[in-house]
Amino acid sequence: MSPAIALAFLPLVVTLLVRYRHYFRLLVRMVLLRSLRDCLSGLRIEERAFSYVLTHALPGDPSHILTTLDHWSSHCEYLGHMGPVKGQILMRLVEERVPASVLELGTHCGYSTLLIARALPPGGRLLTVEWDPRMAAVAEKLIRLAGFDERTVELIVSSSEEVIPCLRTQYQLNGADMVLLAHRPRCYLRDLQLLEAHALLPAGATVLADHVLFPGAPRFLQYAKSCGRYRCRLHHTGLPDFPAIKDGIAQLTYTGPG
Repeated sequence: MSPAIALAFLPLVVTLLVRYRHYFRLLVRMVLLRSLRDCLSGLRIEERAFSYVLTHALPGDPSHILTTLDHWSSHCEYLGHMGPVKGQILMRLVEERVPASVLELGTHCGYSTLLIARALPPGGRLLTVEWDPRMAAVAEKLIRLAGFDERTVELIVSSSEEVIPCLRTQYQLNGADMVLLAHRPRCYLRDLQLLEAHALLPAGATVLADHVLFPGAPRFLQYAKSCGRYRCRLHHTGLPDFPAIKDGIAQLTYTGPG
């Protein structure tokens, strides 16, 4: 390419860099730097985060563990977790709904799991599902470090598609008063329909779905709004440490099979 042509494209490149600078920063932190540190350390980012928690957080104190993870993500490596803003929304909804049973699909490092567990009513139960064994091992240690036993928080290592049909028979979950979808947005619609098909959503159940705007779950949102079985609300937020990148948590209230 000649210098004249390159100069002609320069204003366009500069404009794109300025307009999408937040996305470029996110790309650098979540992909480039993370991949480099994974190679150099031989550990995943969640494993490095847990090592930080072990040396800086107070065992048995879920609030301090969550704050420690937030600090590590902001000042060390971007974790891509739910973060404090969405976390406050999640905790408020759990406290308002007082669910006896909660199903979480997508444990990740255990951050949202701790948020739910600390807000559960006495005797409440949380089943959390994570398909990645290495990720699940980190989450398991974090959950137990926070002081929650298996009677309160049970971690299932499997795919959501395989677990949902077995919840009633194998895990004695006859219905989930609240469900958090926090795994892969492209799987949200499939898993919501699986929960419906297996009659695991009692009337009045709350279904929460993270990341419905970024990276987005348009088919899930369209279905929830048009099928006639849900009342829908969207809580607008930004990504942790990237508030200019808009995201949201969808809140669905199941009204029955119709």
